[in-house]
Amino acid sequence: MYSVEEVADLLGLHVRTVRGYIRAGRLEAVRIGKQYRISAAALEALTGRPRPAQDGPAGGRAEASSIVQVDGVGRTAADRLATVVLAGVSTGRGGGGAVRVQTVHDEERGRMKIVVLGGVAATAEVLRLIDAVLDGGILEDGDG
Repeated sequence: MYSVEEVADLLGLHVRTVRGYIRAGRLEAVRIGKQYRISAAALEALTGRPRPAQDGPAGGRAEASSIVQVDGVGRTAADRLATVVLAGVSTGRGGGGAVRVQTVHDEERGRMKIVVLGGVAATAEVLRLIDAVLDGGILEDGDG
């Protein structure tokens, strides 16, 4: 069982964001006294990471998890970046293998986090896509 603070550290999010996920029902948690506890299964359900296979290291598969933080991003630029990245993943630009992407925008801090989970090669390709989009100046127009 994880505390809210531990989940926030693991995902690179603010504690208030994790509490918001709990209140909104996006993250299942048990309240013990004045504190929430989150099971490993609930955390896996939020991140979309599949449960590990039972066949051990010989039949194992490598999976990568990455969190990209982009500072100084307004709502319009965050929506634009999320659309481009998600479109790239859904059209196969994300490389070989299944990859899952989740975006979170903290408007108050002007910060966006992009969580990428999947095969190592696919995750690396999505990270290259994000880098190319950021280098291409997509966030310079408007409020970014």
